[in-house]
Amino acid sequence: MRRPEAPQPAGAAAAEAFSVALEGCADFAAWRLAARRLLAAGIPPESVEWRTPEDPPGLFGGRPPPEAEGPPLPVPRDFVEMAELAIRHADRERFALLYALLWDSQTRPGLLRTPTEPRMARLAGMARAVRRDAHKMHAFLRFREIGTPEGPRSVAWFEPEHHIVEAEAGFFVRRFAILRWSILTPRRCAHWDGAALAFTPGARRADAPAEDAAEDLWRTYFASIFNPARLKPDAMRAEMPKKYWKNLPEAAVIPELMQGAEGRVRVMLGQEFRAPRRRQKAEGD
Repeated sequence: MRRPEAPQPAGAAAAEAFSVALEGCADFAAWRLAARRLLAAGIPPESVEWRTPEDPPGLFGGRPPPEAEGPPLPVPRDFVEMAELAIRHADRERFALLYALLWDSQTRPGLLRTPTEPRMARLAGMARAVRRDAHKMHAFLRFREIGTPEGPRSVAWFEPEHHIVEAEAGFFVRRFAILRWSILTPRRCAHWDGAALAFTPGARRADAPAEDAAEDLWRTYFASIFNPARLKPDAMRAEMPKKYWKNLPEAAVIPELMQGAEGRVRVMLGQEFRAPRRRQKAEGD
């Protein structure tokens, strides 16, 4: 990213509209390249419209940014890492927010190291939301097996809040490398055939299987590890929000387990303590 001698808040470049069409909704590499060219050409944020595949065709006007290149603009590593996360957020202003911060940092060198600055705080919040969404995907995605002409395939339905499928697919490749699987979501789908990862457009809930033979195993396992003495409904709902329950086979038993928790605790507390029996020494020990 080239550092111009000074930003141009007005002038020929500022008066012309530019449109950047990104091929992916979380395409950090493409956004970064476009931002470098825009900065090198001295094009201010208010002259740039950012487009993704989610935007209707023909919504924006303006020509593509010039292909000017220049020396990279020094940017803190922490900002780059936060930007790479925040760009997966569903906020449609994410690209403009990031570019505006880069633009202003040219005349405010400490801007990108100021977490209390309102835009930086907003960016940090977006990054946290994406991390949380990824954590929920790791924890609450459940595969169901179906038969295909090529053999068994594990299929999961998940509804992420943000554009995280492509970034998190590698986690499932590492964890389920020997399976052939598909992760279906409304925005983007990921498919693993045991050797290569592929992505396709979003799917519908009806495209995923509703149940398989492993459902009862999930419910049995969850019931077996459920400890009524440690039940904290508010904390449980915070960690496992109800919106995820509909896709979790074990969630079907949660209301029943919660309803009977108090009685089970009373039974546990009412049980008489028995000391462990000592092993009798055999003759000759």
